Amino acid sequence: MFDQALLKNELCTIRDFIRWTCTQMNQHGVYFGHGHVNAWDEASQLVLAAVKLPWDSSETVLDARLLSSEKETVISYVEKRVLQRMPLPYITQEAWFLGLPFYVDERVLIPRSPIAQLLETECSPFLRPGPVERVLDLCTGSGCIGIGAAYIFAEATVDLVDISDDALAVARKNIRAHGMEERIEALQSDLFAGLHGRRYDLILSNPPYVDQADFASMPDEYQHEPELALTSGDDGLDITKRILREANDYLTEDGLLIVEVGNSEVHLMEQYPQVPLTWVELPQGGNGVFAITAQDLRQYRDEI
Repeated sequence: MFDQALLKNELCTIRDFIRWTCTQMNQHGVYFGHGHVNAWDEASQLVLAAVKLPWDSSETVLDARLLSSEKETVISYVEKRVLQRMPLPYITQEAWFLGLPFYVDERVLIPRSPIAQLLETECSPFLRPGPVERVLDLCTGSGCIGIGAAYIFAEATVDLVDISDDALAVARKNIRAHGMEERIEALQSDLFAGLHGRRYDLILSNPPYVDQADFASMPDEYQHEPELALTSGDDGLDITKRILREANDYLTEDGLLIVEVGNSEVHLMEQYPQVPLTWVELPQGGNGVFAITAQDLRQYRDEI
């Protein structure tokens, strides 16, 4: 724990606290993987959030002096981030995806999927031309991918599906926050088990895919995220293999499946060399996202 009395006496302004927070992050070797890539940017957002100011506030506010109660809040935020290694979005309970704000807490992963880059292009050139009427976000977590898809495909209805009731509580909170209750439904289901009779033009999924070796070596920050949403067997592919086997029964005739598997891409390519998975080039960085059409899933059913 930090010496609150000493800090409250010596630090006065927002700028003072950002500088001190940045120093603490660097000294304690915190890991940046949930929104920012350097200590200064993350320290700035943390301190501004603690005093209820937007992350893009004018620099003129940095010399504002803080009240004693505000200093206490900043210090408590820094203790969570630096000493407990809690990722910043869990502290502020806000993360951004596709330029949209989402509520998050430790019941769900922090949004960071490169599938956002595909949605920005309406999944071109992989998705067939024409209207998109139904979209499924499988293993939805916070609901960010499916809600983002509802913005991109403005005429579509969207199902958000997760096995975790806790995750769905967060997803429903985000559905309400974005005013999407009439177009988006959140459903509890073990993958497709509860979706009989439903067909989708587009299925998007960021399932658990971290293999055991990667999970064991992940920074402490990731230990705050639900393990259920991270790991999936020794090679990270248990759930992805189920999705590949079952997805065709829930896609329209010319539908498309898009799945993120991260570093487990290597395992998937080794195990399914004959299956025509198209690995997406992501211009803003990221890896391990593939697309496959319903037609190819049907044709290669015996290979999966």
